[in-house]
Amino acid sequence: MTSRPAYLSAEERRDLTVQTVIDLAALQNPAEITTTDIATRMGVTQSALFRHFPTKNAILQAVMEWVATRLMARIDRVLADAPSPMAALETAFLTHVDMVVRHPGAPRVLFGELQRADPTPARMVAQALLQQYAEKLRRLVRDGKEAGELAPDTDESAAATLFIGMIQGLTVQALISGDVRRMRADAPLTFALFRRALTAPAPAPPSGGT
Repeated sequence: MTSRPAYLSAEERRDLTVQTVIDLAALQNPAEITTTDIATRMGVTQSALFRHFPTKNAILQAVMEWVATRLMARIDRVLADAPSPMAALETAFLTHVDMVVRHPGAPRVLFGELQRADPTPARMVAQALLQQYAEKLRRLVRDGKEAGELAPDTDESAAATLFIGMIQGLTVQALISGDVRRMRADAPLTFALFRRALTAPAPAPPSGGT
């Protein structure tokens, strides 16, 4: 059961609910989490839970909004201090990995929402997060090309897709192994390959035959 003070404001209660769902998602399939599970872990009744969230979908939307807000805020903070576009990309990568390690339930909720066929509010928040994130990465890649750090023929969209895909891959492997902390060791090695791919000179065109 999640420990809590004797009195919480409505906003604090909503935040606690979000944290509870993320904690539960680290332990079980997010799709199987019920409002009973959430209320039990919080030590409240379902009726008390529904005073702050009318439906489970509303809870999931709040979870995705929490993830999107916290992730983008952390990324923006580290990007502001990065000395170069490539340094910014690496710092963003490691920062994202660190957030996954600290909140392993968050990506599980994200993956679950993205797999849903119906356009739920939570799914739309997840899609908007990925679109915003990808655009930020494309700008960094563009800046890196202009600064001469990245190969001039680097495809910005493909690089952003690869960046996000690497984090998703590391997350899936860590969740499968049951040791999310291994991501901290694997992330620098993975990013090194990414850096090599983006900074490698373009292959020479094939020589024409005689």
